[in-house]
Parts: sequence; C-alpha cells; structure tokens
Amino acid sequence: MSIKTMQIGKHIIGSSAKPFVIAEMSGNHNQSLERALLIVEAAAKAGVQAIKLQTYTADTITLDVETGEFKIKDEKSLWSGKTLYNLYKEAYTPWEWHAPIMEKARKLDLLCFSSPFDESAVDFLESLDVPAYKIASFENIHIPLIKKVAATGKPMIISTGMASIAEIFEAVTAAREAGCESLALLKCTSTYPALPVNTNISTIPHMMNLFNCQVGLSDHTMGTGVAVGAVTLGATIVEKHFTLSRADGGVDSAFSLEPAELEALVVETERAWQSIGKIAYGPTKAEEKSLVYRRSLYISKDMKAGDVLTTDNLRCVRPGLGLAPKHLENVLGLKVNRDISKGTPLKWEVLLANT
Repeated sequence: MSIKTMQIGKHIIGSSAKPFVIAEMSGNHNQSLERALLIVEAAAKAGVQAIKLQTYTADTITLDVETGEFKIKDEKSLWSGKTLYNLYKEAYTPWEWHAPIMEKARKLDLLCFSSPFDESAVDFLESLDVPAYKIASFENIHIPLIKKVAATGKPMIISTGMASIAEIFEAVTAAREAGCESLALLKCTSTYPALPVNTNISTIPHMMNLFNCQVGLSDHTMGTGVAVGAVTLGATIVEKHFTLSRADGGVDSAFSLEPAELEALVVETERAWQSIGKIAYGPTKAEEKSLVYRRSLYISKDMKAGDVLTTDNLRCVRPGLGLAPKHLENVLGLKVNRDISKGTPLKWEVLLANT
C-alpha cells in the first residue's frame, strides 16, 4: 500500500524524505524565557526540523485539589508526591512566551508548533498561525479537542500512548470526519522514561497499513537506539524531549536528550533512513570495484606446457581475476597447454582439452 505523504511548512513527511525530527521543549525551560530561547537555538543547531511546545495552564488541564487521585502516589514516578495542579503549574509554558519563541524559531528556519490541551488553547494557537498541531497521548481520547483541531485544516499529529486500536480508530475517524486531510500517528509508550522492551516498534508498519497514514515515534527512552530502529521499520517522524542539560533539572529533564545527543539523533536516524533502500541482491555499483578482491584460482608455481595442475601449483587466493573457487576440484589433474608463470590467473583457455 502506498501511504500518502504529508507536508508541514516546507517539509515533506514520507518514505521519500529523511525523518522529520521534532524537539519537544515541554517544561524544560524551567520557567525561564531566556532558557526557552536558548533551547530553540540549540535545537536548530542540532539540525531538527521542528521544535514543539505544550499549550495549557494548570487550570485548563486539571483541578486545584490536593487529595485522592489528584496527587501522584506512585513512588517510582519522577513526580511522586506532587499534585497534578502543582506539576502542571511548574511545567506549563506561559502563553505570552509562545509568540517570542515562535519568532525565534522562524529566524532560525525552524518550524514551531504545539500540543493544545483544550479548545481555548486551539483558539490561542490559531491566533499565532501555527503550521500544525500535535495531540498528546493523554488527550488522544479527547474527541472534542481532536474535532476542534481538525476544523482548522492544519496538519495533525496524534500520539497513541495507552490507546487501544478502537480508541485510535475513534480518534482518526473523528479527525478525518471533522476535516483533517493531513494526519500522522506516533507510536508512543507513556512511561517516563520508557524502556526499550516496552516500546513495541513492530507496531509501526502495522499501524501505517491499518490507518493508511504516516506513522512515527514519540520516544521517551534514553539514547537514540529505539528511534533508529523505528526508522528502519518505516517511521517518518521522530519526537524526543530536549533540554540544554539534564543536570539543570526540570520536570522532564530526566528523559530528555542534551544537544550533542539530539544532533546524534538527527544524524543516525537519517543514516538509518538512507540504509533502507530497496530489496536488492548482487553487487551494488559501489561494490563493483571490490569484486577484484574476491578469491579465485591462481598459478602458484611456474609451469611448463603439459604440466598437471595440483594443489602444489594451483591455489585459491585473492585477487579475483581467475576461475571461481567452485571450479577447483574440476581442474585438478588437468594439464596446461602452455608455459605459465607464477601469479597468472587460471583461465579455461590454458587447459588442454580431453586430458
């Protein structure tokens, strides 16, 4: 099945183009606009195509309640002990920062878009004329939000963390019926950090065929290995959280890439994409010059006309200008029809007929 390409800004997303790499800023600005702008600069220098924000406030995403499920009780969580309200208050990107961040990105020829978490965020982002939208995994069941984004007519990327096939189907159907003509999905594991063993990137080609759209990876694992593997399976988008330094702390820093790592991600995912190629056997054009260094049959001692070929005067060595090694047993015991010096490749025409 041929999957339709999509386009965000000047960038084509599809198998014919190198991976579209998104640096997710999230809360790694640590409530500093100066740091946020430095993150944009570092992302551009690393070579990504886009940087992404998250658009919400604590009040638009949860309630200011400190009891029950509004408090994170999982001791293994990076945010254990925090209330949802205080976590989002710490992590959110002030809305008045969006315009200067996006302007900085434009000057660096970097796309900048965002994940809205409610309908008011969509209205706000439309006022900034964002080039695309991302639906976060935790919002992929928020059908009213998906319909609101679809109605803008902008390209939409939906992360599928935690979602069943039925839930993904509902999200995709809602998006398309509401007017979205340019849709991509991201395979995602919503744990922070995620372990490679839990990423199941084999789902990517299955998801691509099932929903007939571009599919990528929203990756919360450490390092670049999972993303590289995903690209070899057909992922055309890679999203990674990004920070200037994990040592600086922040709500997402523990599973975010640093600048040198992000640059390596860009380089290695492009190499992985370049390596996919097509099904092919035999020497490539680039390999043809290496054929001479294969083994072949060579005269290893000076011989006179009428001498018999034996393992003493015939060897299988490099280079590869003589008869192929598979003929060794067939030619042993035959006589040569002329004088031959050591280092001569064995050819059929030097053998006596009917010997």
